Amino acid sequence: TAALSPFAATRRIGHPYQNRTPPKRKKPRTSFSRVQICELEKRFHRQKYLASAERATLAKALKMTDAQVKTWFQNRRTKWRRQTAEEREAERQQANRLMLHLQQEAFQKSLAQPLPQDPLCMHNSSLYALQNLQPWAEDNKVTSVSGVASVV
Repeated sequence: TAALSPFAATRRIGHPYQNRTPPKRKKPRTSFSRVQICELEKRFHRQKYLASAERATLAKALKMTDAQVKTWFQNRRTKWRRQTAEEREAERQQANRLMLHLQQEAFQKSLAQPLPQDPLCMHNSSLYALQNLQPWAEDNKVTSVSGVASVV
C-alpha cells in the first residue's frame, strides 16, 4: 500500500549539497604594516579615488597587490561616508538643541516684557481685555468691571 500512496517519497541519503564541489577556503584577513596604513591614509586624505595607473603605482610602492589597494580604498571610503554622516547628524542635533534653547529664551523674555498698548484697544474694553490676555500666565486674570477692563 505504501507504493500506491501519492505521498510516499524515496528517501534521500546525505545533505542535498553534499555532491557539489567543496567550497573554496576563505582567504585569511590581510594585516598591513603601520607604514603601509600610514601611506594609504595620507593618500586617501588627498585623494578619495585612484585611477588604475595610480593604484598600480601605489601598490608597487607599498609592496601590495592592486586588489589589496583597491579593496582598502573601497573600505576606507565606506568608513569615511559613515563617519561624515554621523558627524552631520551630531551637528544637526546640536543645532536643534541650540535653536530650542534660543526659542525658550525668547519666549521667557516675551513673558517678562509688558505688551505695548494699542491705541485702538485703549478705547474698547473688549479689545483691551483680549490684548492683555495671557493664558500661559496663571497669576494674570483679566476682569471687566462696568465696561473697563483691568488686570488683577
